[in-house]
Amino acid sequence: METIDLRNERQGSAHTDWRRWLARPVAENPGLERTVASILEQVRNRGDEALREYALKFDKAQIQDLEIPLEQMQEAEGQVSAELKESIEMAMENLTGFHQQQAVEPEILETQPGVRCWRRNLPIEKVGLYIPGGTAPLFSTLLMLGIPARLAGCGEIVACSPPDTRGQLHPAIRYTAFRVGVTRLFAIGGAQAIGAMAYGTESVPRVLKIFGPGNPYVQCAKQLVQREGLSIDLPAGPSEVAVYADASAHPAFVAADLLAQAEHGVDSQVMLVCLSPAMSEAVQKEIAVQVDRLPRGQIALRALQNSRTMLVESEEMALAIINAYAPEHLILASDQADRLSLLVSNAGSVFLGHYSPESAGDYATGTNHVLPTAGFARSFSGVSVDSFVKKVSFQHLTRAGLAKIGHAVETMAEAEGLKGHARAVSIRLSTVQSTPDS
Repeated sequence: METIDLRNERQGSAHTDWRRWLARPVAENPGLERTVASILEQVRNRGDEALREYALKFDKAQIQDLEIPLEQMQEAEGQVSAELKESIEMAMENLTGFHQQQAVEPEILETQPGVRCWRRNLPIEKVGLYIPGGTAPLFSTLLMLGIPARLAGCGEIVACSPPDTRGQLHPAIRYTAFRVGVTRLFAIGGAQAIGAMAYGTESVPRVLKIFGPGNPYVQCAKQLVQREGLSIDLPAGPSEVAVYADASAHPAFVAADLLAQAEHGVDSQVMLVCLSPAMSEAVQKEIAVQVDRLPRGQIALRALQNSRTMLVESEEMALAIINAYAPEHLILASDQADRLSLLVSNAGSVFLGHYSPESAGDYATGTNHVLPTAGFARSFSGVSVDSFVKKVSFQHLTRAGLAKIGHAVETMAEAEGLKGHARAVSIRLSTVQSTPDS
């Protein structure tokens, strides 16, 4: 990890330099959008035939039936260890509890006598979930997406995940899909899966909104179909974490947290912000020791080439840099984490103290791990029950209520030159005095 010493920089004058140091890695792939657009067009025009060709080309799998039948989802229970099933059940319980409290009953507000307004959450009828499975079967993402979709009341929950060379899905993915209530599961990966859910094919139903992380091809496909009017959850890039470590931090813990995120992929980025060169050096030494123990150590080492340590002179400067970076995950490795958390304004999910590893949130605390990356935490939230609903507003006016606000509406409509708007009120007001209220 490159070390950037900002201890002699004044906070106000350093912002220009921060942009350079806080830049995300950009993969050089000038033909990405063109390639993805071609895949989407093939899926749109040729449907299942194109999906089978891409499965053979990219996944080395010959697939006849793209859909995983319900029986195979149910049978997966016998193929998953008891220990893993118990862990999944604990995670489900925590995720369900956390997301359930997000669903609130509508409150009716009388803005004026006789004028009542309220808002109701209505589920998106058909949603599509993309579950990565290339280098690792991320069944945890099924928990993160399937549980809020079910709690929101989505009628059809479609999930796609890349097949293995036998055309099958990992038992943990099939088991989890069944447990969270996925209605249809398909062995389809990559940009072609996004196209299948966006346009519909002979086998795959068209959905109204697509969720889920994925590689650059998947994310590019999501952005392209969004341009055509299909909703997506949020813009996303490679995984990332920022760790603030003060003198109370445990170097071994911090190193483990950085490596845990770095092992996601070579394009992941991690950032360490600390006040002391001694802490930075201790963490680097721990990284060197721990990385050799990781099966994905080489992936983590390549990710660390995109990563940096920022040495700063104060807590205030540390939090200013972190807020400018707007990380997907933020760990405050400090005895003062609760106080410091009040200074956080831009982050996807925040982990407080020495015993709150980011990986706990990835799996089982109850919060959602589908979060904004690439700086989008400045303006986007992570996935929640709200992501799976439309918030529709309602209003009911009695005759007395319309009489109360009608003149204001007419005046504003006239000022905008919209005579029809004004008349829609005045034609009703003319009857108010002659009929009883309701």
